[in-house]
Amino acid sequence: MALDVQLQSAAPTAPDPLADAAALAAALAQADVPTLLMTYVELTRDEAMLDRFAPHIGQAFAPPPPPPSDELLADLRAKLEKALAERPRHDELPPRALLQKIMSVGVGQPVDEEFIPLLLDQMGLERPVPRKHRAERPAPSSDFRVLVIGAGLTGLAAGIKLDEAGYDYVIVEKNPEVGGTWYENTYPGVGVDTPSHFYSYSFALNAEWNHYYPRGRDMQAYFLRIADQYDLRRNILFETKVTSCRWDDTRRRWRVALLRPDGSRESLEVNAVINAHGPVNRWSWPKIPGFDSFTGARLHTAAWDHGVDLTGKNVVVVGTGASAAQLVPAIAEQAGRLTVMMRSRHWVIPPADHGSTVPEAVKWAMRHIPHYAEWFRFKTYWAAGDGLFPNVLKDPEWPASETSVSALNEGTRQWALGYLNTVFADRPDLIEKLTPDFPIFSKRIVLDAGWFQALRRDNVDLEVETIDHIDANGLVLKDGRRVEADVIVCATGFDVAKMVGSLEIVGRDGRSLGEEWGEDDPRAYLGVTVPGYPNFFLTVGPNSAPNHAAGQNLISETQIHYIIECLDLMRAQGGEAIEPTKAAFTAWNERIDARMRQMIWTHPKANSYYNNKKGRVFLSFPWRLVDYWTWTRSPDPSALQIS
Repeated sequence: MALDVQLQSAAPTAPDPLADAAALAAALAQADVPTLLMTYVELTRDEAMLDRFAPHIGQAFAPPPPPPSDELLADLRAKLEKALAERPRHDELPPRALLQKIMSVGVGQPVDEEFIPLLLDQMGLERPVPRKHRAERPAPSSDFRVLVIGAGLTGLAAGIKLDEAGYDYVIVEKNPEVGGTWYENTYPGVGVDTPSHFYSYSFALNAEWNHYYPRGRDMQAYFLRIADQYDLRRNILFETKVTSCRWDDTRRRWRVALLRPDGSRESLEVNAVINAHGPVNRWSWPKIPGFDSFTGARLHTAAWDHGVDLTGKNVVVVGTGASAAQLVPAIAEQAGRLTVMMRSRHWVIPPADHGSTVPEAVKWAMRHIPHYAEWFRFKTYWAAGDGLFPNVLKDPEWPASETSVSALNEGTRQWALGYLNTVFADRPDLIEKLTPDFPIFSKRIVLDAGWFQALRRDNVDLEVETIDHIDANGLVLKDGRRVEADVIVCATGFDVAKMVGSLEIVGRDGRSLGEEWGEDDPRAYLGVTVPGYPNFFLTVGPNSAPNHAAGQNLISETQIHYIIECLDLMRAQGGEAIEPTKAAFTAWNERIDARMRQMIWTHPKANSYYNNKKGRVFLSFPWRLVDYWTWTRSPDPSALQIS
């Protein structure tokens, strides 16, 4: 084992929960079988058990193999129970070959060697020794301060890792509490289309998920616990907004302007800035003629007013994307009449266990069976991560290029189409309205959390006619028909393209990042840094979004890791400022543009919020998660300018 890595172990508590025979038996009976298998073999090194189970474990989204016999299942559970009673302890993980075999059998397909470092990191089985405890690394000077903008998923991770690295930092958050998106978005049905047990920090796994796909309140509860666990609030300025960051090249500092909750203005000086405010908090009302003349209630999913009662009302929902697909099932029974205005079609798939609650016995397994939670996270990551990447890569030889980009992508399309046709077998009108004419994965996929069934309700109408204008009492459509409304709900998304929002960022020689990027054309090196803006680091930046899979939490952790590595490199070389070279910035973006031509997002029918007004894909990362993770382990000194 490398000297700078420690094995994460799950020490038993007192009294020992594993001594509770009834609870353990219930957990073993209800827990996921492949995860129990991987946990058992890691603990015991019993490789033979892998061979016995291999014929019975298939890969995700493929026809299932024959299930294991009751005798084989009973044998696994009995052997794991015995192993837990004997408390096997190992100073190191299994040999790499056995580890790879455990992973491969556990997900029913080969797991290549290149993935293992990423997987061990994301499972939390191996954790780097905190930087400030590494004897060979000089401690940061006490007067070096980092500003983090935002206390959401990325900003909180930044605070935790900066503290572990020994950097002084302050987080500025415009809201009165942590959570970011999950503090702000409280509309009925709000949730996540990333599986729960992957959508958390790798260093703080959560055994308390109530659903296999988390609800918004569960996400917010997780971040509240994280803030408590890591004592983050002591470094957060709440209800404060960063309005501008200006680089002082003489002092090698950023001068930051703050707007405080009482309207007063303050300033602070910092050595580095991490912009973690995220793109999904800049919502706006749709630009529909007459919208302001409507006299009923107007709601937006991103700023829900819980004081508005929808009971028995004529409710109109504008939008059919992910937010609408969560909202509509949650309010359909309450509304008197619910009309959904379709702005665009989306591919819809039925995620496994989407509405399922996590049984208490499984939560118990997550809490108490050593490394069960880590192996379940691995299995979840594999199904929701890079295994999906081939769907977004164009096959230049594929003939059916109008509706798909490869044989695999066509197979996925047929699967989603089969689901649509099955649900609406008796409703050809809805099949016609809902069938997309673009390749699946070229736009964000909607996971069906009751969306399709809600559209079948007698009190729900799906309207595809364009809105002409809005008046005091409802909507007028292009064909002259009226839709009466008491409440209009806008599920119309966010302004993702203007990545700096209203924040003024002025770098060296007075250059403005907002002006250089314009309304919707952001570019950066590795999605993190831009020449001319020393010590200014982006997160969720241009072309760094994992649009082929789940994994924003992984990207956020990876970017924070890279940023701290950059700061450490700068300090090690005696510098005060670090930024990418113009050559590295240009070369990276040329690679992005060339690669993007091979990706599904440049398909002629793939216009979405991933694209800017000129059609350039500014958001998506056109390689795998493992590639981004690997490329950002340490900065390339030749690509950086340190002064």
